[in-house]
Amino acid sequence: MKRLHALVEGRVQGIGYRDFVCRHARRLDLTGWVRNLPSGEVEVVAEGEDTALAHLLLLVEKGPSMARVDEVHSSYLAPTGEFTDFVIGRS
Repeated sequence: MKRLHALVEGRVQGIGYRDFVCRHARRLDLTGWVRNLPSGEVEVVAEGEDTALAHLLLLVEKGPSMARVDEVHSSYLAPTGEFTDFVIGRS
């Protein structure tokens, strides 16, 4: 188990990017959240199995067809176990 933290830069707000991430994270049985930041970035925090997190990171780097992902800054941390689901828009 790990925790993935990612900041996504590009055209990633207002085009279904958060829904895309949430849908795939749930399918991969991950917990956490995805939210828009005032800077125009999208922030992703997910916890789960290493292989599922690696797969989610690949999807985050690609995004949905309407997105343009310019750069993803990601890191892996120790999981906290604080989440029970994967949700959109946590503050």
